[in-house]
Amino acid sequence: MHSRSVILADALATQELGSQLGQHWLATTAGHAAVLLLRGDLGAGKTCLVQGIARALAIAEPITSPTFALAQHYRGGRGALVHLDLYRLEQSAAADELFVQEEEAAGELGALLAVEWPERLSFVPEDCWTVNLTLVDPQHPEAGRLALLQLPA
Repeated sequence: MHSRSVILADALATQELGSQLGQHWLATTAGHAAVLLLRGDLGAGKTCLVQGIARALAIAEPITSPTFALAQHYRGGRGALVHLDLYRLEQSAAADELFVQEEEAAGELGALLAVEWPERLSFVPEDCWTVNLTLVDPQHPEAGRLALLQLPA
């Protein structure tokens, strides 16, 4: 497992990191499903990071948080993306069931599955990428974010 931390000055830097992750996925596993777990408080930049991933995959549709829809599926010119948000699922059994369904759909599409709020699951999926986003100063979100990345070697 390869780990590194990155300071992200603003939303553009967060999207750029997402774009780099998307490009890395394309270069290493494109056509094969992969799971990216996104952890961070509300407003930490999880959806912003997914917007950058979508840019790398040449997805033209606007990327918004799937908090109410729970999951969104996108196809782009360079790859597919499944964006899952487990925030509203308080029972881990419901989160587990939805995750398994969306992981299967991502596998069929050869998509990258980006999961917001994976801590709602009763288990930690194996062989996944993880990004933890934290605000440098919670009182001043404009001060930037710290991203801790863990990627399979």
